[in-house]
Amino acid sequence: MNSNIKTIALVGILSSATTLGAYKLFVEKPSNDSVFTSTPSAFTRLVSDNTPILSGVPGDFTYAAEKTTPAVVHIKTKSTRQARSQGGDPFEDFFGFGDPFGGGSRRRGGQPEAQEASGSGVIISADGYIVTNNHVVQDAEEVSVMLNDKREMKAKVISTDPSTDLAVIQIKASGLPFLTFGDSDALRVGEWVLAVGNPFNLESTVTAGIVSAKGRQNIIENNDRPLESFIQTDAAVNPGNSGGALVNLKGELIGINTAIYSRTGQFAGYSFAVPVSIVKKVSGDLIKFGNVQRGFLGVKIQEVNAKIAEQKDLKVSKGVYVGEFDNENSAAKTAGLKVNDVIMKIDGMEVESSSKLMEIVGRKRPGETVVVTVNRDGATKDFNVILKNRDGNTGIVKGESNAVVKIESLGGKLGELSDTERSKLKISGGVKVTEVIEGGMLEANNVPVGFVITKIDDKVVSSPKEVAEMLNGRRGRVTFEGTIPQEPGSKYYFRDFIR
Repeated sequence: MNSNIKTIALVGILSSATTLGAYKLFVEKPSNDSVFTSTPSAFTRLVSDNTPILSGVPGDFTYAAEKTTPAVVHIKTKSTRQARSQGGDPFEDFFGFGDPFGGGSRRRGGQPEAQEASGSGVIISADGYIVTNNHVVQDAEEVSVMLNDKREMKAKVISTDPSTDLAVIQIKASGLPFLTFGDSDALRVGEWVLAVGNPFNLESTVTAGIVSAKGRQNIIENNDRPLESFIQTDAAVNPGNSGGALVNLKGELIGINTAIYSRTGQFAGYSFAVPVSIVKKVSGDLIKFGNVQRGFLGVKIQEVNAKIAEQKDLKVSKGVYVGEFDNENSAAKTAGLKVNDVIMKIDGMEVESSSKLMEIVGRKRPGETVVVTVNRDGATKDFNVILKNRDGNTGIVKGESNAVVKIESLGGKLGELSDTERSKLKISGGVKVTEVIEGGMLEANNVPVGFVITKIDDKVVSSPKEVAEMLNGRRGRVTFEGTIPQEPGSKYYFRDFIR
């Protein structure tokens, strides 16, 4: 089913790509500070005849809607992208050069143009931590948040995790309403859910639907290291719902709305949300460590079906097949697992799909132990597996460096690229422009914030410090090569003189 979905339809990221035109069309018209706080399992309210009823009665959505909407925010972002004219030389369009390596005279090209976009977010603590999608805030130069009470505040991006398409931002506030985490494991197909967000800049919109399926994979394209186990619902969501809340009838957060199944980019029957089991782990790590601490079994797996069971002479017809190990230091191999084992459970939870296995393991950190139950030649065995990190040990993986260096001769500030950014751009080095100073070389050549410098005089550069050292005391003509994140694989050049 998952492969069919991926093949026959365009799965639209519910992105914040509601630009300024749409924005004008639709718009111009006490708690503790714990991030993870539980709530009672049952709620009641009074109807007009004062008869108490459970808030989760099918068809009664008012309790969940009233509880959720104050904690769902409207996120607005601003970014700058170079305007490019139709036709002509792309180098000229971008940097104002007819021939990047010729001796032609300099003239101005297209000027940077501001872009505005919007999405949604969910407050998860009284002191202003907000969960949203990575694609809502990715590459944004400015992020602001409008609360349900119409207050608008600047927000800081704490950190992001592209592999789950999640991000955490924060506003300076206290005493905010926030949602508590529910239990996405206990969520059942057919259960009523509400989606709350800001589609098309229509603030505080609530839609209802049921859980159509769980554990959906292969939904987001171009995800290098996906951790996907989506909740599928038929609650109507559209562009602008990205990062918004999916809640149960108790008003508990059970997912973050992320993608839609669509041929047009608008809702066509199905939407997908990251389950709160993943949201809770990822957001907690981003806040505490600045990146996600992932534990790995170190195995290559595939779901068992009748064909595989026959080919491998397996004694079971469901589970997750161990095909090989990542390396000799694999956590699973070290614990005693073997090729041809079929993983049936992890920590007592059944795993009939690869997505479920990845979801359960993805909640753990390096150094934590999981009990892996396997079927080996018809016999059931348990193994205590100590998970390892991507480097093959149990240590905490440090977050990416955010070092920024100001380079006067360049007329701007440069920052480091994360491994994820380099992977997406398919480059091994590079530094990104984080600020363009008025009157400097970058401004003169129309280089925008976000541009990635990959080479200077045909030499690969990997850090702002390295660029600073290369340009320190330099005089004469310097040639720069680079790319822009919106166009992976693109190459742009500019030359200038340092006097």
